[in-house]
Amino acid sequence: MKMRRHTQPTEDSGIDLTPMLDVVFIMLIFFIVTTTFVREAGINVNRPSAQTAERMDEQTILVAISSENEIYIDGRQVGINGLRAEIERLKGQSPDATVVVQADKEAGAGIMVQVMDQARLAGARNVSVAAEVP
Repeated sequence: MKMRRHTQPTEDSGIDLTPMLDVVFIMLIFFIVTTTFVREAGINVNRPSAQTAERMDEQTILVAISSENEIYIDGRQVGINGLRAEIERLKGQSPDATVVVQADKEAGAGIMVQVMDQARLAGARNVSVAAEVP
């Protein structure tokens, strides 16, 4: 009778990370799809206070007016002439969005009225002015 020699198989001590990577990528895709992105006006505005100020939870298009009467949307400065087209573009992405004007305390009332007028001409049904609760 011939004796068989039992040979040890070569040790492959590496861990297969493929299933873990698949799970991580699936979770990443899930979080990207379910995340809502917060849009900011792009500048810090010193808002006036109001007793009747309310918090808005809907989708909003933020238009900021600085103390130097400069108009900003999404961190970009736009002129009064380009404001209407920019709001129309953003309304195309979310048709039910409310336009909120964040005017600085030092901003002129005339520029705020022009911004609100351009927002209404762009098709915004709801145009609000942002204020701080005292």
